Amino acid sequence: MPASEGSTRPPRRAVIAAVPAVLAAATVLDGCTSSSGHQPKTYRFFTSHQAAVVEDATARIAPGPADDPAEAGHPGAREAGVTGYIDTMLAAFSHGEGQPPRIFAGGPWSNRHTAGPDLMARFVPLDPLATVAWRTRITAWQDQYKKGIAALDKLAGGDFTRASHIKQDKILAAKSVSQFTSLLFEHTIEGLYASPEYGGNCGLAGWKDIAFPGDIQPRGYTPDEVERSDGHDPVQDTGIVADVLKLLGAL
Repeated sequence: MPASEGSTRPPRRAVIAAVPAVLAAATVLDGCTSSSGHQPKTYRFFTSHQAAVVEDATARIAPGPADDPAEAGHPGAREAGVTGYIDTMLAAFSHGEGQPPRIFAGGPWSNRHTAGPDLMARFVPLDPLATVAWRTRITAWQDQYKKGIAALDKLAGGDFTRASHIKQDKILAAKSVSQFTSLLFEHTIEGLYASPEYGGNCGLAGWKDIAFPGDIQPRGYTPDEVERSDGHDPVQDTGIVADVLKLLGAL
């Protein structure tokens, strides 16, 4: 959530800098296919209203320029297509008979830095045990999202998307929705920084913002490149880590 509008929290960009940026992603979106480039035209799981609530909620967690002037030049959840990422994650097993669920991207590399097909866009079939485990996990998330979205609407007096940014921030910080806000935070970070084959990070928005080139297979990284610092660590010598832990503990 932004630090503007009277908040005493550290700026969103500083908070996210203290969280491991590239998390293991859960599933994939077909791509950023809307006219705006960030939202799919149709949803596999969300209704249009549910998607709008998630769009606004994730944009309070990771606002972009349209949501907080302090984030000018820095893409947020809207720009990275986080809502579409979450929607397809929740519909991982609904991509057609005989199609592997969109859980694990294949490989060994994409076509971002080499000619040829994007091998990461080929998804790996799951064994029976993994299938049961992932279906159970995603079914639980589906229930959390349905109930969580309804709770956000109720706290907003009927429609979360019509609440002001200040009120939306207060709602998301409410104890009664803390578990849902925590889940949204996790999935927002995934949608911002996971490999684009998983549906978020549209146009490499998240990677470009943190100057991360992504996978560069088949060449890979040399030991020197792995060890070399790219500059000052934004977390070092700051209290941001403590602030993040305090924030997450309050959710």
